[in-house]
Amino acid sequence: MFLATVHFTQQRECILRELTAEVDSPVPIEIEEIQDGFVTFVLRAGSHADSFQTALAAADHVKHVQRLDADNLLVTKPSCGAYSAIYRNHGTLRRSNTISGRQREYNVLVFRREDLRAIIDDLEGFGTVTLGKLKRFRAGSDSALTDRQREVTTEALARGYYDWPRKITNERLAEELGISRATLHEHLRKAERTLLSAALTDRPERTAGGQFTPTES
Repeated sequence: MFLATVHFTQQRECILRELTAEVDSPVPIEIEEIQDGFVTFVLRAGSHADSFQTALAAADHVKHVQRLDADNLLVTKPSCGAYSAIYRNHGTLRRSNTISGRQREYNVLVFRREDLRAIIDDLEGFGTVTLGKLKRFRAGSDSALTDRQREVTTEALARGYYDWPRKITNERLAEELGISRATLHEHLRKAERTLLSAALTDRPERTAGGQFTPTES
């Protein structure tokens, strides 16, 4: 299993590209759900939340936009293609990613090198791809999780929350675990941050040909 950081320059027209083009720093997005070609995510808009919300609400193709608090928006819109390319090639998009105009940074978990190659090939059909970090994902890196984080994450994995397409929605998973949706997201977000931090500790090595060789665990 490998964890890759993929830098992608989006060539297709996309409302997020328009919104973030003039923003000074990359805008974090946290993926909540991808289903039937639509992606639901939290847009960490910060001081731009008002203008972003107005533009998203006025866009015909945006299915839903909701103000969560002063800085954050919950958005559902059609995928511009990148998410579908990742999931149909057996990759899992980790929750936290960033966007800045045409530029995207995705953290992707794949089981095989061939899957990553297929993802990159698909993305290159409508943009430019640069592979950042690539390393083996250490299966034992969950030791820093709390018991509750490990329990919730294990149940989410077992019930198909991380499958594509998802076999269970976040609302249903939270209901079955007897917790609120906000609590579910908090446990998953903290667990994923811990696992990603552990997995991205080391830098990958480059071969003579410029390709990345994953760090062995």
